[in-house]
Amino acid sequence: MQLEKALKKIGDHNPCMTWRFGADPWALVYDGRVYLYMTADSIEKDDEGNVLTNTYSKINRLNVISSADLVNWTDHGYIKAAGSDGEAKWGGNSWAPAAAYKKIDGKDKFFLYFANSGNGIAVLEADSPTGPFRDPIGKALISRDTPNCDSVTWLFDPAVLTDDDGNSYLYVGGGVPSPDKASDPGTARMVKLGDDMISLDGDPMPIEGVRFLFEDSGINRIGDKYYYSYCSNFSMTEDDVKEQGFENGEIITMESDKPLGPFKFRKGVLKNPGAFFGQGGNNHHCMFEFKGKFYVAYHARILEEAMGIDGGYRSTNIDFMGIDSDGGPAVAKGTRGGAEQVGRLDPYSRVSAVTMGNAAGIETISLADKDGNAPDVTSGEMILTGIHSGSWTGVVGADFGDRSPSEIVYEACGNGRMSVSVRCGSPEGEEIARLDIESSGSDIREFAAPVTAGILGVKDIYFIFDGEGVSAVSWMFR
Repeated sequence: MQLEKALKKIGDHNPCMTWRFGADPWALVYDGRVYLYMTADSIEKDDEGNVLTNTYSKINRLNVISSADLVNWTDHGYIKAAGSDGEAKWGGNSWAPAAAYKKIDGKDKFFLYFANSGNGIAVLEADSPTGPFRDPIGKALISRDTPNCDSVTWLFDPAVLTDDDGNSYLYVGGGVPSPDKASDPGTARMVKLGDDMISLDGDPMPIEGVRFLFEDSGINRIGDKYYYSYCSNFSMTEDDVKEQGFENGEIITMESDKPLGPFKFRKGVLKNPGAFFGQGGNNHHCMFEFKGKFYVAYHARILEEAMGIDGGYRSTNIDFMGIDSDGGPAVAKGTRGGAEQVGRLDPYSRVSAVTMGNAAGIETISLADKDGNAPDVTSGEMILTGIHSGSWTGVVGADFGDRSPSEIVYEACGNGRMSVSVRCGSPEGEEIARLDIESSGSDIREFAAPVTAGILGVKDIYFIFDGEGVSAVSWMFR
């Protein structure tokens, strides 16, 4: 049996997700996990099946994955955000999400802000970080009718901050009105949000002094300082680069003592992805703290490169950023290796089959749609599907401790037969168990097999599939 080829090298952690594209990442840290919300890039093709350049015009979904360790990611599907079958039906597109949560009336509420192409900002709300999300206002939160926003070239790319005092703020905007305004476009805006997170508490105001702004708002509080960040435009001459100290398409930081400024220029912290991977493009980021360390999420084109296409389709990476000697974000570098694992995966607790550090030849669907009767449910708990001979998944850093398990239990459903070779270290590593699964119907059934080799300490575990017609739900060692 020929194994499917992985789209990232074994041992590399970037891109975070290889089974779908995901651009413009935003990281929400909640209850010990990082939730990544991403623009759902999907391949556009002509009538003959040829891959077209990404126009972004067909994107109306947002992807969601989460992790407790920054290397094993659980798929939560995608949110139907805009369009005729989306929550914000008044909007045509969903780009560049930003997420926040806040306790309202004693309950944690989750809010998702995104751009309706370059023409305004929508807001959705939910009772869970994975949804289901709903449109609470039925219109744009910020539009060109909003005061001080009619002249913003690209009214998009939101960033949201909830401060220690409970007040929240939104930052949006970008674009260059004309070539003579490239050095100071004047197209960044900031505004305080209402306590309900779905209204504005005042009019958006310009962020002054944003040099060579292009797009991609970011906002962070670190200590007592506030850091606004953005992507520089592509209009800089060689003299501009020398004078400013940063390059075209680079992530720039500004600093303030207050959430609404005034902000002053600080420095560039992440060069364009082309500097690290060869393929450039727009540069979109999010900086976040997790388990005491500071990281940057950003997109690059290394997934489409591995697929052998060249259409501007983006995937999310995470790398360590750190804090500089002045207390602000340090300069980061894009890598294929990615962030180091923080914490270990517990193989003795139920692990969703869609929790993956790497995978090849698989797809995911909603558990609610396991029998094909709920195609409109696209997020929440997911299962592996599209499984066939040679496809596989793997997790990184499972900690078995000092006592080897005696068996593995696997949950599956569907109509077909499949064997699962459980291997240690790599997809071609030592087989430690083999499950034989025969399933008929949509009921989830449990299958068990003995572990035939001792496993101690921290191991990478891989599941190699042979067969088809079966969907994988979860696994657990005992």
